[in-house]
Amino acid sequence: MPEVSKMKKPDVKVVLLGDMNVGKTSLLHRYMERKFKDTVSTVGGAFFLKQWGPYNISIWDTAGREQFHGLGSMYCRGAAAIILTYDVTNWQSLAELEERFLSLTDTANHDCIYAVVGNKVDLTDTKAQLSQDSDVATKERTELEEERAESQVLSAVPTPPASPVSLSGVTLQKQVSTDDAVALYGRILRYKGLEESSSLPAEKMCFETSAKTGYNVDTLFETLFDLVLPSILRKRNENQESPTVDLEEYRGGNNKRARSTCC
Repeated sequence: MPEVSKMKKPDVKVVLLGDMNVGKTSLLHRYMERKFKDTVSTVGGAFFLKQWGPYNISIWDTAGREQFHGLGSMYCRGAAAIILTYDVTNWQSLAELEERFLSLTDTANHDCIYAVVGNKVDLTDTKAQLSQDSDVATKERTELEEERAESQVLSAVPTPPASPVSLSGVTLQKQVSTDDAVALYGRILRYKGLEESSSLPAEKMCFETSAKTGYNVDTLFETLFDLVLPSILRKRNENQESPTVDLEEYRGGNNKRARSTCC
């Protein structure tokens, strides 16, 4: 019977926080499985293990529901990066990050990196509506160009520019601007007692994404993975400098010494 391979131990942890229905689980599925899933609310927490070069990074998805709120600080313990996620069409989801979720990050590493991420931007921004997966994106762009060419032939009346629409065809209003996210990032730094001048700039740590189309999703995760590499290297150096003690061997050595001194 073949041996069961041991599960790889993560080098660092990345955690997603945010209210329910902002799309945290969908973001994670889009990045890890390269597809969009209609998901149910997460119960407790779940994680994926991502290999990034020679390193292993665990990405934790947490529940946004109020009844699971207390578990958030446990999942954040020792985190190297935290993704604070909101819905760009829902102002309250941004406010909840500061009111409910920011305090949960107190258990994260002292040098934890914070990203503020507005999801569902495909509902408000035309540039985020096409799939970002290369093969699908090429096909959709080709189909869109063919449709536009056909419409120009069939009608001499100019058509208005496309407006962002949801799956139901209803235009949604963007309630959270980039400036709002940047302002929240500044308040996060102050809450953590960090100087903005010596911290990562807001324009690098505030993202707008679409789990549905994949817009900016790879950029989000891969930017964070690059930024946590120093934490991984430092952690590995600390482990090498402070090796663990084999307790069984230590006990065995003590017993031998005890027997040798006995009369």
